[in-house]
Amino acid sequence: MAKSEEQKAQKAAPAPEQEGVTEQTTVMAPLSDEAVKAAAEAEKAKDTKKKKAKKKQTIYTIKLIPDDDGDTKSIRLSERVLKYGIASVAAGALLFVGAFSYSVYSTFANQNGAAEIHELREVNNIQQEQLLQLSKKANALQDEIDQLTQLESDLRRMSGAGPAQDDGSGDGSGLTNDGTSGKHDGQGGPYAQQPSLDNVSEALDNVAKDIEKRRASLLALQEELKAQQESMGTPGMVSLPGSLVGSTVSVTTPTGWPARGEVSSPYGLRWNGSDFHPGIDIANDMGTPIVATADGTVTTAGWNSGGYGNMVDIDHGNGITTRYGHAMQVVVSAGQHVRRGQIIAYMGSTGFSTGPHVHYEVRINGQAVNPVSYL
Repeated sequence: MAKSEEQKAQKAAPAPEQEGVTEQTTVMAPLSDEAVKAAAEAEKAKDTKKKKAKKKQTIYTIKLIPDDDGDTKSIRLSERVLKYGIASVAAGALLFVGAFSYSVYSTFANQNGAAEIHELREVNNIQQEQLLQLSKKANALQDEIDQLTQLESDLRRMSGAGPAQDDGSGDGSGLTNDGTSGKHDGQGGPYAQQPSLDNVSEALDNVAKDIEKRRASLLALQEELKAQQESMGTPGMVSLPGSLVGSTVSVTTPTGWPARGEVSSPYGLRWNGSDFHPGIDIANDMGTPIVATADGTVTTAGWNSGGYGNMVDIDHGNGITTRYGHAMQVVVSAGQHVRRGQIIAYMGSTGFSTGPHVHYEVRINGQAVNPVSYL
């Protein structure tokens, strides 16, 4: 009995405090309705945010199932990765299509350009060939006219008729002023020039003029022969080409021959139409004197690298100049004033030349014209 009472007393007695342990009791104040409501809304917002996060992190699974009952393989892709992948593929496809389209366009453009260039070259070659053929025909016609001219001269000489009153529009081929026809054949000029359309056109114009001239001259010869037969008159005197007797031509206008000799190469197309000759070649022996055909000032005296060899240019004023090429020796200097008939050089075969001769040009405002008109 005493023992049970003692146990009760021990239970009722407070427990002894343990050393170093402090017991604290927190008393929470009761929450108001507004606080409870705010806490609920915050919890609800947190749940909504978690749901959205879960929604953003949607995972897509691609399963690869083989036909032979092999292991199935799965590829897991998040929505973000999948979007980026699709966008990259689309961008790559656009770039490929653009590059392919540009490549196709460039290929067709280059092919069209090459075809156009080839076509233009073919057209140009055809035109050049046609121009050369036309040049050869013009040259052949000029040769025939020259033969007619020579035939007329022979007929006039045989019949005792006077010389033809030529206006100097011919090319001068075969003319001579010293009776040395056929003894000299030196030719030259600038380096060979491919005939242009203007050259061929000029040659054809000259042919047309020569035809009219020959027709008029032959008609005049016919009338003269008739008159001789009727009157039994004596033939007229033959004057030398380029004679200045009784001439009233200005001393600044080129007149007469620059040297004695014969025309070995005419003005215009020559060598079967393959070259345009901007002057006439008068051939004679090496060292034959070359004289100025009009008063003027020497502008060039010396070597020319364009094929003329030793050359003299004289300015006569009013846009008229004369040129004398292939000389053996030049005896005037640039800036010197010369008179008509004054020796300016001696005939040679320098530069682009086949033998001793003088290449003679007359230029009006820089454009070469037929020198025969001034002989």
